Amino acid sequence: MSHNKLYNTWVEKATEDKALVAELEAIKGNDTEIYERFYTQLKFGTAGLRGVLGAGTNRMNIYIVRQATQGLANYVNKTFGGGAVAISHDSRNNADVFMLEAAKVLAANGIKTYITSELQPTPVLSFLVRHFGCKAGIMITASHNPAKYNGYKAYGEDGCQMTDVSAGIVYDEICSIDMFEGVKLMDLDKALKEGLVEYVKDEVYDEYMKCVKAQQANAGVCKGADLKVVYTPLNGTGNKLVRRVLSEIGVENVSIVKEQKLPDGNFPTCPFPNPEIREALDLGLKMCEEVKPDLLLATDPDADRVGIAVPEKDGSYRLITGNETGIMLTDYLLRVKSEQGTLPANPIVVKTIVSTQLVKRICKDYNCEMVDVLTGFKYIGEVILGLEQKNEENRFILGFEESYGYLSGTYVRDKDAVVASMLIAEMAAYYKKQGKSLVEVIDGLYDKYGYYLNRTLDFYFEGASGMDKMAEIMNGLRDNAPAEIDGKKVVAVADYKLSKATNLETNEVEDINLPKSNVLSYTLEGGNAVIVRPSGTEPKIKLYLTSVGTSKENTLEIMESLAVSAKKLLGVE
Repeated sequence: MSHNKLYNTWVEKATEDKALVAELEAIKGNDTEIYERFYTQLKFGTAGLRGVLGAGTNRMNIYIVRQATQGLANYVNKTFGGGAVAISHDSRNNADVFMLEAAKVLAANGIKTYITSELQPTPVLSFLVRHFGCKAGIMITASHNPAKYNGYKAYGEDGCQMTDVSAGIVYDEICSIDMFEGVKLMDLDKALKEGLVEYVKDEVYDEYMKCVKAQQANAGVCKGADLKVVYTPLNGTGNKLVRRVLSEIGVENVSIVKEQKLPDGNFPTCPFPNPEIREALDLGLKMCEEVKPDLLLATDPDADRVGIAVPEKDGSYRLITGNETGIMLTDYLLRVKSEQGTLPANPIVVKTIVSTQLVKRICKDYNCEMVDVLTGFKYIGEVILGLEQKNEENRFILGFEESYGYLSGTYVRDKDAVVASMLIAEMAAYYKKQGKSLVEVIDGLYDKYGYYLNRTLDFYFEGASGMDKMAEIMNGLRDNAPAEIDGKKVVAVADYKLSKATNLETNEVEDINLPKSNVLSYTLEGGNAVIVRPSGTEPKIKLYLTSVGTSKENTLEIMESLAVSAKKLLGVE
């Protein structure tokens, strides 16, 4: 159906939401605006759905949510013969509305549904799926995207984001459903009365918190450390649970960035509520100038990621990258567990292929296995599941990705900023009692293991032509593989879409035993590296750069030059 025919259908049938009706009326006769909203439909994948809020098949709205949930309901009933589903939401605009719409669809399909009475972090949703023995889960969130976005993350029965296979089945079901005529709906009050929809009780959240606190590596270390923390939830879901866990482990001196304390889907003080971006932490850093804390913590809107800043000797505050936090947590957990005799036999640390290689050297010192997986925390969750199936889940020490996501423990299957905030605070207290700051800790690890600098560059390709442009770039790289980048010889290439890794010095080719993914990795002389990956959830290509040098200054010089050359490689100077 053409975009104009779809538009006319929506004008006729999408009459429930007054804001959508007004938007459709406002774009009447504007072919460009109509095309942008209707040229395609948001595709359901392993990350579920994510898009700009508004009217149309290429937007997030109640009709898209209903259709997706009907597809999910069909999947649950056909695959499992029924079962329960858990749903929660973050602080995004319309997130609570979308949760209730999804619940109404599931109830109409005879599926027991657990919903939250208020916004909750994404890891809590993963916990709820496992706690209630659900067959699936839904988290209404767009993570750290700008305010105009919302999304729909789908989870499998293990509490991980859906696998490619399951997501493909759901997508096929969605494609067979007319979003206006083919969706079942039940009145919410009726569903609550009949017990098909049930609100999660407070004691379940207490169980979640018990599991988080059970991951302490050094219980009691925060007491007496006089650790001073500034915390910002970035107008998201972290406020209650992060503050609660810090208090319960003995961190009493916590100052909150008041402008970012309460949930607000408009994110008025940080257009990009992403702890990876300095601007999101500006208010927190300003507060640090007054409070002089030992640690700044910032969690993203759905509280699955956490960013930190720590004081330098001159009183300024240094932003710690996601890789650096992963490096320090890996070393800290292995160190403390080894000191206390609690390190399991054959421990495992899991990271994504785009995360720092420095942790390999740390793991080697502790006889710890390090596993690389594709980008996406569900792949870390799959490793945990594999360990669990062998009754070896106690071997799992830490899972992390460079984009500020961390997990210790197996009680959830997604990154968790609540447990990460607890462990970071614990780590800061541990070293403070030794008279060391986290700046000294990370610099000491660089001195010991070598200077590795990692940088991620994002290049956005919005609109209808964006996907075509990204495909053109990736195809161009495959057709014209670079022999060198930044004057450094390419010594190895890994194509995760073709599942082949080639050593260009020996011409040996090895199979990559990971799911296929549209990722190209170039290893350069000296351990430097460039990885190119289109995002699975946003209209952008990501460049992951690694520079390795003889000193901090030398490594930075290599990185600056590498970044310029990598941009040229993509044609995005």
